[in-house]
Amino acid sequence: MAVKTPLEIGLLGGSFDPVHGAHIALAEAALESLKLDHVELLPAGRPWQRGDLGAAPEHRLHMLQIACAGHPGLRVNPIEIQRQGATYTLDTLLALPPGPRYTWIMGTDQLANFCTWRQWPEILHHVRLAVAQRPGTSLVPPAALAAVLRTGDLVQIPFEVQPVSATAIRQALASGNPADDMLNSRVLAYIRTHRLYAPHTPPQDTTEPT
Repeated sequence: MAVKTPLEIGLLGGSFDPVHGAHIALAEAALESLKLDHVELLPAGRPWQRGDLGAAPEHRLHMLQIACAGHPGLRVNPIEIQRQGATYTLDTLLALPPGPRYTWIMGTDQLANFCTWRQWPEILHHVRLAVAQRPGTSLVPPAALAAVLRTGDLVQIPFEVQPVSATAIRQALASGNPADDMLNSRVLAYIRTHRLYAPHTPPQDTTEPT
């Protein structure tokens, strides 16, 4: 009897505040280059290493759903928003269904600070890491991470560096400057409808992580 091959699922976490073209391009690049069955994008509820976010969780979730529409290999998983408390990657991994082989997708900026993540060595028991180049950061893992990586624990995603960032988008919107070339048009319409990141608008999610 043939052994059933486990699903290959990519996981792309982030605040997605807001989601932009580079996020979707990275998910698609991982989907194709790593031969994944699908990629799940996980918007963080309360990322513990971040301060106040510009948009409330429900808005960030809706924007992500809009951005993923029309991309059949991409799915939005709200597990981190639905969970109470600060968002830790290991908690997320332990809550996922067993069976699939999971790959955690990240940029080199996240790779550089991976060893600051809560219980980071334990994360490696649940996922392999896949990294894509981001501006100003190296593909070389931190020394502590490199010392424990096994063959296949870290793979590179071929990806053309894209300078767009959520920070730049928020700054543009807060200043009243155009951001049309950095955002999905339907996401931008949602932002305008709900007046997200508008000038002098205070953050909507002001709860400090524990």
